[in-house]
Amino acid sequence: MHLLDEYAYGLWGSVLFNIVMFVAFAYLAFKPQTKKDWRTLGAFTSFLVALFAEMFGFPLTIYILTSILGNRYPVLDPFTHLNGHLWVAFAGGSHTVYSILHPLSNLFIFIGLVIIAIGWRGIHGGNGRLVTEGIYSRVRHPQYTGFTLMILGFLIQWPTIITLVMAPSLLIMYKRLSKKEEEVMIAEFGEEYLEYKERVPAFIPIRIRRNKGEHNY
Repeated sequence: MHLLDEYAYGLWGSVLFNIVMFVAFAYLAFKPQTKKDWRTLGAFTSFLVALFAEMFGFPLTIYILTSILGNRYPVLDPFTHLNGHLWVAFAGGSHTVYSILHPLSNLFIFIGLVIIAIGWRGIHGGNGRLVTEGIYSRVRHPQYTGFTLMILGFLIQWPTIITLVMAPSLLIMYKRLSKKEEEVMIAEFGEEYLEYKERVPAFIPIRIRRNKGEHNY
């Protein structure tokens, strides 16, 4: 029997291992120092706990959906590792969908970690000055961009009811934290930061040309 077709829950050792591993990676990339940093990492850790507890521990989302849908649930055995992936289950248990989404999710997660690490290195290597080069010439808050990419990657890899609810809350929290950061930056750097803010988008490096000028969003 293929490993993807085997029962894959109650593996609490795997739950703990994955939580520790990904939190450790995020910690090393993000290197929290302030109270705000720890709040950001703590919220992300809560997301990971909810995710891996269902991925390898207790499949709460599947129990809820199968109890609601009954025999209308799209796969016969929802408790194999393959069918535990909701996108795959609603595609009828397609191995092809899994083989596409799993590498794609890992790519999002890896890129997110790299962006977080680059952002941290840039800001903490600035020695108190306003950093506007490197990745900060593309987005003002690369670390939040990195966390967002990781969250999207995990939602592609293993969506659950809890994480689908948590994800928008985390993104709203990141947006609010970024605004508080910018208030501090404006107070410290004044017009220099206001000009930088006008020129560089917050999270997504999108450039839209209008007339003769160029505006970034």
